[in-house]
Amino acid sequence: MVPVKDFDPELRELVAADQRTPLELGLLRVHAHRPSHARAIVGLHAALWTDRLLSDRLLELVRLRIAFFNQCRTCMAVRYPGAIADGLTEELVCSLEKPYESNELSEAERAAIRYGELLATDHLAINDAVYDDLRQHFSEEQIVELGSYCAFCVGFGRLGATWNMIEELPERFHEGDVATPWGGEAITLT
Repeated sequence: MVPVKDFDPELRELVAADQRTPLELGLLRVHAHRPSHARAIVGLHAALWTDRLLSDRLLELVRLRIAFFNQCRTCMAVRYPGAIADGLTEELVCSLEKPYESNELSEAERAAIRYGELLATDHLAINDAVYDDLRQHFSEEQIVELGSYCAFCVGFGRLGATWNMIEELPERFHEGDVATPWGGEAITLT
């Protein structure tokens, strides 16, 4: 990991690195080895998080379900404040253990979770029927947004899992072969 003091000055300013915790900087601490790539990743992440049609709650549910399949412990441990403000609770996160049995989730949330889950586990199973199910709940623009967001989570979550950056995480994410985002302590980012 690149210490913040050694970040490229443009990258450090772009992300206000001096004002962020190591956990908030996340994978960027490794991406900082390639500053131009890191700046591009920050730009993509910003576009996916700021110019959205989908709710924070829905995207957080999808992100956490993908994180489970990726086994990205950092991704599973964190919660974003916008999602909490939008109704995400730890009880709702626990429903992700069996999302298709949960009364806590809407049909639209289940369809989005299923899509993200398939993208993370068996992307070639995503067929016209899966997209038709999504179209019952989402516009074409929202489906494109969901797909881009899921692709970001799948790709960078898998990379993050291999980098195993768990130092700042609660102890339950340091142990065992399989971690889960449900059933324990989590960290809310600022």
